[in-house]
Amino acid sequence: MEKYNIEPYDEHKDSRDFKKEEAYLRAKKKVDAIVGFYWHLAVYVIVNLFLIILIGVNAGFSGFGPYATATFWGIGLVFHFLGVFGPNFFFGEDWESKKIDEFMEKERERWE
Repeated sequence: MEKYNIEPYDEHKDSRDFKKEEAYLRAKKKVDAIVGFYWHLAVYVIVNLFLIILIGVNAGFSGFGPYATATFWGIGLVFHFLGVFGPNFFFGEDWESKKIDEFMEKERERWE
């Protein structure tokens, strides 16, 4: 019975295979992070709905009490979102230069 199946080292193995494997591992890590964020979001919604209803029914819906957990956990969820998708998610990497070009074009049209 063979415990490990290890292939022998091949000196002539193409380095492109390693680059493809590295790209796959980076992509897999990114997908895992995205899935992790969506699970975090789903748990956030379910747990906080339960807590808001539970606390609201017993102590009333007024005040900060029923919403405190959702607020502070929501702040953590925002940071998780930024960690997964990055701060450029909303505007994109070249958003500034596109907007500058757009405004310059409008000015050009205005003066023509």
